[in-house]
Amino acid sequence: GGGPGHLREARFGLDVAEADGTLHAVASTYSADNQAVYDGLSRPGARVVTFAPMLKHGVFPLATILELLVRAGEDALGNPVEIEFAVRLPRAEEPAEFGFLQIRPLTLARDHQDLTIGDVDSSQLICQSTKVLGNGRIENLFDIVVVDSQRFERSRSQEVARAVAHFNATLSSENRPYLLIGVGRWGSNDPWLGIPVEWDEISGARAIVEAGFHDFRVTPSQGSHFFQNLTAFQVGYFTVNPDAGEGSVDWQWLAEQPAVEEQGCVRHLQFSQPLRVIMNSRTSQGVIFKPEGLVP
Repeated sequence: GGGPGHLREARFGLDVAEADGTLHAVASTYSADNQAVYDGLSRPGARVVTFAPMLKHGVFPLATILELLVRAGEDALGNPVEIEFAVRLPRAEEPAEFGFLQIRPLTLARDHQDLTIGDVDSSQLICQSTKVLGNGRIENLFDIVVVDSQRFERSRSQEVARAVAHFNATLSSENRPYLLIGVGRWGSNDPWLGIPVEWDEISGARAIVEAGFHDFRVTPSQGSHFFQNLTAFQVGYFTVNPDAGEGSVDWQWLAEQPAVEEQGCVRHLQFSQPLRVIMNSRTSQGVIFKPEGLVP
């Protein structure tokens, strides 16, 4: 997926992995003659990926590394965690490498029971996304800080960041958590790719929407310090790229709501009824409902 520069995935059979040496660290052999599985590839027979050379014979210390990382992650986040990693296996002269990609709290199956997102009438929704980080419900949001996508100019993203920080400071001082909706990448180092806020300038947001530009898709800022904060503070994070079929934002409805205050293209909306956010991390789906009584 994605735009230019994204590699396409290619799939190869185990025979190719055996020929290039990658299979040796992870495979066993099934011998049909005596109906037994043997570690390694020294016998003739069907190859089976069991990770036995790694886990039993220490060809690469995967189990030890994972145990260390999972323990450190649980200590840091105070929850069981799931991690993503990649390994480059030892080959010829090249040493093996372990790459730690990302970590997030493990959501337990029981958390998902009441988070099923069935067919919802899209007119009731401010936002829906199929790429959501976070799990659970957020019920106490009465405020939205929104960057108006129609009026946003990339050349002025520094000004936009300052306006967002202003509203964050005001709402935080009133102890009002809020929904933050913007275009491009939040926290981008490159002002042309998004809105260059620091984490503490949006720290009061309990749910964040990151919508693509008309001519440019956003990829979630996973792996960055932003992602770690989203995870640690359990902030809901919605990525929306309508042209790629990844969700939608009702920009027209947002534009029609009266603002408490505006700074440039950044508007603060406040409602008497709460917005409801539902996120299911198992399906990566999420929806944000308009306040009751304001649904067309």
